[in-house]
Amino acid sequence: MVSPVLYTMLLVVLILAVILLAMVKQAFSTRIIAEEISLPGLPAGFDGFRILLITDIHSRKLPQGQLMALKGSVDTVFLGGDMTERGNPVTRLIGNVALVSSLAPVYAVHGNHDYKAGIALVDNVLRGHGIDLLLDENRILQRGGDQLALTGVDFPRTGGVKAYAPLPELPADIFRIILVHDPLWLSQRSDIPADLVLAGHTHGGQVVLPLLGRRHVEPFYREYSAGTYFIPRSEGGEPQVRLLISRGFGTSHLPLRWGSPPELHVLTLRRPAEVQC
Repeated sequence: MVSPVLYTMLLVVLILAVILLAMVKQAFSTRIIAEEISLPGLPAGFDGFRILLITDIHSRKLPQGQLMALKGSVDTVFLGGDMTERGNPVTRLIGNVALVSSLAPVYAVHGNHDYKAGIALVDNVLRGHGIDLLLDENRILQRGGDQLALTGVDFPRTGGVKAYAPLPELPADIFRIILVHDPLWLSQRSDIPADLVLAGHTHGGQVVLPLLGRRHVEPFYREYSAGTYFIPRSEGGEPQVRLLISRGFGTSHLPLRWGSPPELHVLTLRRPAEVQC
């Protein structure tokens, strides 16, 4: 006969095992979020422009079938950093990069784990597959006779949040999208000269426990963890800067998620209805 104490211990172990399996299952799930983003000032030629945003792949393998189904329906792919991590087989990185580069033109920025994995190797793989790696640089995208600017912010090689390079200059009247790995970059700026900022890094907390919530050490991430935010401009002008922080596709440290499932994004840029013509 099992004693009440032993029975209780076995029950607790069983519950913990079930929770652990659920966390592993969620960590390896795939969710593609399709979203239309209304952006005042978006040039008319870019109405309907579709971006596949992928951040924080780490050591996961991208879903080939689901991504190949997007070929021909997305205009570009943005890689928001942490495309690999230390110890991840280079063949996994090569396979992921080959897949996304077959879908559409790809633009990428570094994440902190890309440096830890060996940045020279990472960059050789990216550039070898024709990916445009933005190192604090602008690219002017053309569509329908209109243009917008994409600015890629490079993660500081020293890892310090204050070590970011200045933004490359652009004419003040050009519509600008900023791609940056870590949204903490925003905390060091008094003004954000952009219309849309896309970021990752946070994993949305990765493990969000009931009652306890997200256990971010950095206070900034407790407010800006994952999802869409609107950042006021320093001069109080409108429209506010739209910020999207992705929960990312992979996991950091342990392959566990809870309350913050992995995500890929298909973003369709739209002009507000009142300016359609």
